[in-house]
Amino acid sequence: MKHAETVTFGGSGLDRAAHLRADDAQIGANPAARAVVLWRGKPLITSEGGPLARLPLDHPVMADAGDVRVFLGQDDDGPVFAVNLSRWTPELPDGDELNTFLDASQQQHPATGDAIFAELRAIMTTLSPRDGELASTARAVLGWHDSHKFCSSCGTLSNAVDAGWRRLCPTCDTSHFPRTDPVVIMLIVADDEVLVGRSPGWPEGMYSLLAGFVEPGETMEAAVRREVFEEAGIRIGEVSYLASQPWAFPSSLMLGCYGTATSKDITLDPVELEDARWVSRSEMEQVARGEHPTILPARKGAIAHFLLENWLANTLD
Repeated sequence: MKHAETVTFGGSGLDRAAHLRADDAQIGANPAARAVVLWRGKPLITSEGGPLARLPLDHPVMADAGDVRVFLGQDDDGPVFAVNLSRWTPELPDGDELNTFLDASQQQHPATGDAIFAELRAIMTTLSPRDGELASTARAVLGWHDSHKFCSSCGTLSNAVDAGWRRLCPTCDTSHFPRTDPVVIMLIVADDEVLVGRSPGWPEGMYSLLAGFVEPGETMEAAVRREVFEEAGIRIGEVSYLASQPWAFPSSLMLGCYGTATSKDITLDPVELEDARWVSRSEMEQVARGEHPTILPARKGAIAHFLLENWLANTLD
């Protein structure tokens, strides 16, 4: 696809300046340096619908930041870091709202005025390409630090080095790097129909393209064929690549693929899918307009929406 990187969280041309990571103290000494701030994976935005907040490194809110500071790269205005307010415990909403698929709650830190912490999936379509890349990178790398604090070789608490892009074990000297898990998500077509499915527990009416993790020793194309057959019993012939999307929930790279079905009879794996169906182009146009009686449009910002939108517009090439 000629416009593949226009997908949400697609490349914004950020200079990650990896050659500077060995000396983050010098980078941070730059008076123009700023930080994007996260709490529980939620980025701080200036206001509802506003851009990412970028705060000086000596801002009072940094007193609640954890020990890891990640250098994201050089923006037009100077170095950009990311920090996690792991020492801050705000008053939380009643119930389990924070653990829902799409947390709609917002939090405010007393040191940041009207700025709010908002769930990234809820605001991703309002962010500029640059803010989207910064926020998704910050969420992925800071989340990796939270879940990989101990050396997998000897169990010792490791240290963040290289401006947050590596953890080093002080006991056995093993290096650990942020992980990215490849996931194939498939636009599977037969004639003028597209295959969609829904997982158990999804909101009523929510359907999407089929997806699954690439296994070790497996090509992207083989993963597409295996996942579709395992989940829906459909055989796939030719497979091609369309676009990718960093998906920091928590650490995936979505590989958007196009596959041509050689069979159409659906046999569900009930563990993976509650339902799967073939949807015609005219019916999918109705879905996209929000007029379908039983199927909701794919969530804006997700690569499934991007691929379906381009399929309907005949702009996959």
